[in-house]
Amino acid sequence: MRRPTGSSLPPEGLPLWLKRIFSLWVMTWALSYWVLIGPQNFFWLCNLANFLILAGLWSESRRLISMQWLAVALVGTLWAVDVGTAWMTGWHPIGGTEYMFDPQHPLLTRILSLYHLFLPLVAGFATWRIGYDRRALLWQCVLTWVVIPASYLFTEAERNINWVHGPFGQPQDTLPALVYLIGLMLLWPLVVYLPVHLLTLALSRWRHQG
Repeated sequence: MRRPTGSSLPPEGLPLWLKRIFSLWVMTWALSYWVLIGPQNFFWLCNLANFLILAGLWSESRRLISMQWLAVALVGTLWAVDVGTAWMTGWHPIGGTEYMFDPQHPLLTRILSLYHLFLPLVAGFATWRIGYDRRALLWQCVLTWVVIPASYLFTEAERNINWVHGPFGQPQDTLPALVYLIGLMLLWPLVVYLPVHLLTLALSRWRHQG
């Protein structure tokens, strides 16, 4: 019988050691973030990905893992490029990671924010192991279209979570707030998710042909 693409799995599944280590990571990270910078920060899509990947690992849900692969693959790569370049040259080619060099932010939270480097590796490995659900693009879009308005309504403007008040962490007043928010909801899937989705489909076809 064919297994449903949204849940699970080839016989090997995902290794138990990965589930346990990632569980320990999420518990440590979530508690530290809650105490040091508050629960509002969990509205960030990349922060939310920690919880959803954890759920996806334990349930071995192809859909959840694939959704979060879309969420973190390109974002994590660009985050690494921006932080790495700024660390070596002092210049942020992309922006949005200035907080990593701001002493006003707790040192521990900045260290823990290095998860942006390994989260794509975890999601990528899990996607490679259990397969990619092509419907993940739609589901991740729906999730984003819920989280972005919620970030605008329920978080402080100063935090600019998910850049709902301006791109690359900077406030904007060029566009009306509602117009900007709608534009953000449309551009996020097109710029962040769609390229990863198309590349993953291409790699999946190549893998099956090989």
